[in-house]
Amino acid sequence: MAADAITIARPYAEALFQRALETDSLAAWSEKLAFLAAVVSEPRARAFLSHPAVEGDQKVALLEQVAGERLDEEGRNLVRLLVANGRVALLPEIDLLFQRMRQEREGVLEVEVATAYALEPGLEQALREALERKLERKVELSATEDPELIGGARIRAGDLVIDASVAGQLARLANELGIQTGKRHATQSL
Repeated sequence: MAADAITIARPYAEALFQRALETDSLAAWSEKLAFLAAVVSEPRARAFLSHPAVEGDQKVALLEQVAGERLDEEGRNLVRLLVANGRVALLPEIDLLFQRMRQEREGVLEVEVATAYALEPGLEQALREALERKLERKVELSATEDPELIGGARIRAGDLVIDASVAGQLARLANELGIQTGKRHATQSL
């Protein structure tokens, strides 16, 4: 995601967020934006929407047809506005910013946990609860597997990063010992 795309998308996301607050429709707008972002991210739709020979009304028609009943009049107005301004490709960034504003307002923090092996459901729930107590916020946890970690976990919550992985510990040890590595982790050099 390019920084300039986020900068251009921000006014749209902020205006939509304010409108959603005014109309008490955060959840509805969240769903509309997520859907539209997914549509314009699909490679065939992206190619069609970015093709210079395709007219604006054709782009609007495609998005309205695909969305069907998912778009109310305000949603269709948004599509028309973005197409008219040449900004329809920014829907994923608009969605991302809108979702972040919604999470902030609702006191939700998105936390990414990477482990060498899949977390068991009970452990995932215990980790979520521990993070909610520690961070004093509701946590939306997304867990991924990263075999390069060897063991342990790397937790990322906003700007906070807790690297309790074996690979991270080996990298810190290599750094303290002054070992230069050409790899992302020092594990291959030790």
